[in-house]
Amino acid sequence: MENILEIKNLNLCFRVNDKEYQALYDINLDFEKGKLHSIVGESGCGKTVTMMSVLRLLPKNALIKSGEILFNGKNLLNLKESQMRELRGNKIALIPQDPMTSLNPLYTVGNQLTEAIRIHSKVSHHQAMRKAKEVMNLVKIPDINNKLNMYPHEFSGGMKQRIIIGMALVCNAELIIADEPTTALDVTIQKQVMDLLFELQKEYKTTVILISHDLALVSNYADTVNVMYSGRLVEKASANEFFKNTSHPYSIALLNSLPQGNSRYKLETIKGIPPNIQEKIEGCKFHPRCKLAETDLCDKKVPELEEKKQNHFIACFKV
Repeated sequence: MENILEIKNLNLCFRVNDKEYQALYDINLDFEKGKLHSIVGESGCGKTVTMMSVLRLLPKNALIKSGEILFNGKNLLNLKESQMRELRGNKIALIPQDPMTSLNPLYTVGNQLTEAIRIHSKVSHHQAMRKAKEVMNLVKIPDINNKLNMYPHEFSGGMKQRIIIGMALVCNAELIIADEPTTALDVTIQKQVMDLLFELQKEYKTTVILISHDLALVSNYADTVNVMYSGRLVEKASANEFFKNTSHPYSIALLNSLPQGNSRYKLETIKGIPPNIQEKIEGCKFHPRCKLAETDLCDKKVPELEEKKQNHFIACFKV
């Protein structure tokens, strides 16, 4: 097993009005080459900021306090900005959350694809256009010659997302970070986009990290599941093991809140809301919302992420 990306003991704060608020706590993640990995959790739990740390595309008030981010063994936190620019879009690509606003409305799709190619490859405009056509064909966009001359507003949301996937593939990226890539799309288009991403990931053995809050989506595509809550990892395992033996109370609550096939089934909700980074909560941050929480234990101590079963890591005193 060879890892393409390893995040080790990552701690990150945001500075607000001369105060520091911790957003990530000792994040340890490893991503095997050629797999589709997932990071799941509610909005605000730290999924996106963890991956933006990898790309080093953080707000100015973000401060990485400690840790390492190793991409093919090289610590990205030690690289100069010019070196990071060479990696972004070339070796590490991002599929952003909203396809509607991710393409420049002033340029044709062909211009944007060829620009991405020529930034990272020393090729002529003709060669870049030929590669752009290959990519458009790869992501199953019909009538390529006409589509390359069209502007983003002339495409549907699903077609825009296909183009963005194409832009991620255009330079043969080794790692693709897909940040909730189906959020703005309707259900049938979501499946088409995810099927396409899954098919291309398998064909080219690209490593994909899927950021999502949708465990139903993750169950259909991911090889591994990493659950985050309030800046901490609370459970991680292979997808097969995770969905057979979901263990952390938060993970169980997320699964129970999914709609079931039976129309009479009453949808469960998780009481309360996730804390923001300015709230000080002692002990396990999930304990105010947890059915299993025990006074003088869960509200006093922070549970460590431990291997409770083989390759199944859980941060909970009650499991």
